[in-house]
Amino acid sequence: MQIAPSILTADFTRLGEVLQEAIDEGIDWIHLDVMDGNWVINETITFGPAVVRSIRERVGPDIFLDCHLMITNAERTWKQYVEAGVDLIIAHIEAISDPWNLVSEIRRSGTMVGLVLNPETETEMVLPYLSELDLVLVMSVVPGKGGQSFMPEVEEKIRDFRAAIDEQISAGGRRTKLMIDGGIKAHNAAMVASWGVDVAVIGSGLINDRASIAENISEIRSK
Repeated sequence: MQIAPSILTADFTRLGEVLQEAIDEGIDWIHLDVMDGNWVINETITFGPAVVRSIRERVGPDIFLDCHLMITNAERTWKQYVEAGVDLIIAHIEAISDPWNLVSEIRRSGTMVGLVLNPETETEMVLPYLSELDLVLVMSVVPGKGGQSFMPEVEEKIRDFRAAIDEQISAGGRRTKLMIDGGIKAHNAAMVASWGVDVAVIGSGLINDRASIAENISEIRSK
């Protein structure tokens, strides 16, 4: 299972150092949580395209950047994040009005595209689009705030998507990746990997003031 650090819990005054520390430990995928202060439940504003562009310039072209848009206007603003240098746009199925159109537009731009669903959202909301998606993200916390507790009840969703993706691949279709985000730490990383997750977003379990990123990664990988 691949680890994608979320920078949401990082000290933004030393963000470049945090990113470099992760890269030095072999991380090649960074997860960028964009919140608009409107759609997310706790009304948090994080960062926008200008910060994303700075991150791209800092990490260089070889690090994969995904952008998780927890915003109301993803259908109007996604291009700004593509222009800032992200490789993958992930939009919330609950926050967009025309998923087919958005997925098609992003794909035509040459950018990878994913959909994300909240813990209470049924898998059937996303399954119709699976063949066109590069990634499906299942939230294992309610989006909007770092450091929340993991919700183990999402296991069924993960296993349902794993089965659907495997069937799609067996039929010669797209190798859609399966990602989980929320409350993943050393004690449960191996468990979600056993469910069939390809990529785990890890925030406070990786970037915190209790241990270095190197120490946290080592602990996660040792489980």
